[in-house]
Amino acid sequence: MKKNLLIIIIGLVLAIVAGILAISNSKSTLREESRNFAISDTSNVTRIFLVDKSNRSVDLQRLANNSWSLNAKFIAQKESVDLLLKTMFKLDVMEPVSDAAHNTVIRVMASSSVKVEIYQMVYRIKLFNKIRWFQHEKLTKVYYVGHTTQSNIGTYMLMDGAEKPYIVYIPGFRGSVASRYRTFEKDWRTHSIFKSRLMDIESVMIEFPANPEQSYKVVNHEDRYFELISLNKQKAISHFDTLKVLNMITSFKKINFEAILNELYPQKRDSLTAGPPVHIITLTRKSQEKQVVRTYYKPGLPGEINYKGEPVLHDRDRFYALVNDGQDFVLIQYYVFDKITRPLDYFLPED
Repeated sequence: MKKNLLIIIIGLVLAIVAGILAISNSKSTLREESRNFAISDTSNVTRIFLVDKSNRSVDLQRLANNSWSLNAKFIAQKESVDLLLKTMFKLDVMEPVSDAAHNTVIRVMASSSVKVEIYQMVYRIKLFNKIRWFQHEKLTKVYYVGHTTQSNIGTYMLMDGAEKPYIVYIPGFRGSVASRYRTFEKDWRTHSIFKSRLMDIESVMIEFPANPEQSYKVVNHEDRYFELISLNKQKAISHFDTLKVLNMITSFKKINFEAILNELYPQKRDSLTAGPPVHIITLTRKSQEKQVVRTYYKPGLPGEINYKGEPVLHDRDRFYALVNDGQDFVLIQYYVFDKITRPLDYFLPED
């Protein structure tokens, strides 16, 4: 009985102290909140939601492995999310918008700003940075990101519910932060195509439709040895360079594309992929999940010729690919894909 009474008394004391602190800080908090755009601790940010006046939206949510999901459909590009978090941490107010410019700034922001919602893990009771109880996710900040100032250094921002906008910037950074609050989904998507470690790979098959004699399959036997099979002859090859095969198959740990081109007219995309692929790459994981990528030539520039004076039919640096079960049409680089599209002869000993 006494123990229960003591707990009740302690709880009441803590509640009273919390109330006193809240009342004493309320006025200063209200004054500061209208200009407090920065996030002091980005490690506890769990969700960032961006939406513009055209209703384009980006919903970034932190996952258990500290990666981020994008609109609950894709994995977000880590570098882009990290840059946004870094931006939110470093934001500072340069000055309030002048009375003369106030109405103009508000009018422009009403038609072209981006609404930002930030969610964080916070504590319902937090006293003296030592007592922290009842953690939960909470919407902690809502503000609007507007256009850039004429100096191209500041960005107009307005806290939700506030009357006065501010010019916000990052000290020491020459440039606007507005471009970092992008609402196009493609700008936030990870550029990863293949991201598989050797221990996750069961086999890799590389097909060359125009040169079937160069097509092959590599089978990973318990991460101990590889089997190289000629698809054209349907037989295993007894002598090959195992180090080259190892370098090829381990390159699937990080293969990225350069850009998403889904906005191309469907007719143009269809014409570019109408012919046979340059490569058909099939990666089978030990979970039996399969991933197929088809690559296609990118036409050379009109009138371009090589050192022999011959017309260049195909771009020498970049080509195209269909990824994600053919849903995405992307631009890729030979420099990246050469590591995983070696012809069969590359692995065979020289005569």
